[in-house]
Amino acid sequence: MIKFHNLNSERPYLHFKDLHDQALKNNQEGIEAIVVSSYDQVKNEVEARIVNLKYIVDNEWIFFSNYHSPKAHHFESHGQVSVLIYWGSINTQIRIKAKIFKTSSQFSDEHFQGRTKEKNALSISSKQSKVAESYDAVEKRFLSTLKSITTKTTRPDSWGGYSFVPYYFEFWHGHENRLNKRHVFEEQENKWEERLLQP
Repeated sequence: MIKFHNLNSERPYLHFKDLHDQALKNNQEGIEAIVVSSYDQVKNEVEARIVNLKYIVDNEWIFFSNYHSPKAHHFESHGQVSVLIYWGSINTQIRIKAKIFKTSSQFSDEHFQGRTKEKNALSISSKQSKVAESYDAVEKRFLSTLKSITTKTTRPDSWGGYSFVPYYFEFWHGHENRLNKRHVFEEQENKWEERLLQP
């Protein structure tokens, strides 16, 4: 589930919210799942992965991750991402280009405190994307950490939120005969410009 707080009143944000609500009414599964692509400057490669979008606060879109993961290094060295969302229940694809940065420590702390013990145990125990000795070792470390979790357990410095702020939206709506509608919003000098693209 995506939580909306003080949603930005510009047209692309309102259009996104309208589509989100339509998808929910059509029983869209995994509505919070988004693909985030980033650039690895060292390997000169683009990588993509699915993350769960947790919040949209004004114009910031927020998810959480390990700050020592490969994507975290990508974000630090090249602070621009491409985001893709597909809601099959309404045959809609949303492409976003955005700038990305860490959320405040306070925001990450508050989110951490509202999570389950299991999720927090994993965020503490996992050295995300590092080579694992074995799955049994990963599970053992997780279970050991889970036993130590209390209400006083604090968020590890290695885990927290990322905010991305879009400067480009493309809303793709599928139609018969591939006569698809592509509606673009692009921010230019603090103003959103609209245009339609050919299918």
